[in-house]
Amino acid sequence: MPAMEVGTLALDFALPDQEGRTHRLSDYRGRWVVLYFYPKDDTPGCTKEACGFRDHMGSLKALDAVVLGVSADDVESHKRFAEKYGLNFPLLADPERKVIGAYGAWGKKKLYGKEVEGVLRQTFLIDPEGRIAKVWRKVSPEGHALEVAEALKALRGA
Repeated sequence: MPAMEVGTLALDFALPDQEGRTHRLSDYRGRWVVLYFYPKDDTPGCTKEACGFRDHMGSLKALDAVVLGVSADDVESHKRFAEKYGLNFPLLADPERKVIGAYGAWGKKKLYGKEVEGVLRQTFLIDPEGRIAKVWRKVSPEGHALEVAEALKALRGA
């Protein structure tokens, strides 16, 4: 499996969102895609990150970008999370972790001082041709959406 790095063609996938609708990365060809992986619905860091994307959706849409969040939670969990916080973008369910693994967003991490395996908080910015334009391997949930919007502006020359 090739590493998902800047310049490589982003791996296509088909995953259901919180409404049960299937999204394919190829459906978004011609637009910028913010594909972000997060550990768990309705946890403090993941909520902060998701609400950041929700709150910056206007500026991201103005830059012709769509946001897709991915975790190993199921469709029902995503539905509750999206409704609770008024999330205005698709949350994709990958309980089998196929896409998470393909993008390298599964691995060892520290949780309360213990090493555990889980979804790594990572973001991929994918250009309109389907190539990875920028990767964040270690994401801090606070302010991340703004960081992504600024990187997108710079890449677009806006």
